[in-house]
Amino acid sequence: MPETRPLILASRSPRRRELLAAAGYRFDVIEPALSAECGVCSRETPPELVARLAWQKARDVASRVDRGLVIACDTVAECRGLILGKPHDERHAREMLCTLRGREHHVYSGLCLWQRPGDEHHVEVDVTRLVMDPISDQQLETYLATAAWRDKAGAFGYQDGLDWVHVLEGSESNVVGLPLELLTRMLAELQTT
Repeated sequence: MPETRPLILASRSPRRRELLAAAGYRFDVIEPALSAECGVCSRETPPELVARLAWQKARDVASRVDRGLVIACDTVAECRGLILGKPHDERHAREMLCTLRGREHHVYSGLCLWQRPGDEHHVEVDVTRLVMDPISDQQLETYLATAAWRDKAGAFGYQDGLDWVHVLEGSESNVVGLPLELLTRMLAELQTT
């Protein structure tokens, strides 16, 4: 898609970089400050949380560039009202996977586009509904031993080819960490305004 302003991905995530590149976009990467990537508020719903964090990341990077279109995203999993971000360690990952196994859950991503020069920005949220099979303790421990759960919301990577996680409704790329269908629509809408 032609874009007159350079695209800037505000992200530390290699998966977001891979998704954006595989979709054919040309972009630069500027990592947001760590302080822009934190701040869970217990009163926020999952959509409110990811929208705010995407906005914080975009604002941080936009404040450091004069020209471009900043793309920022934040993703969490949610199951039975619990927000599941990235696990702190293996024990935490085990707890998350035990919560998810055998249950439907959702993955939410907040996506913020911030135009520079200026401060015009747009934030939207995408949601995908999934189910995890009731995997055995042995399957769970085998997966934990791979360390593939590290740095992944909900302690699992859909892109890892797990045959026990299934998308029921919504975007697969959203589960990986960047809802490409939503991004394409938002970019198209910006070009028509």
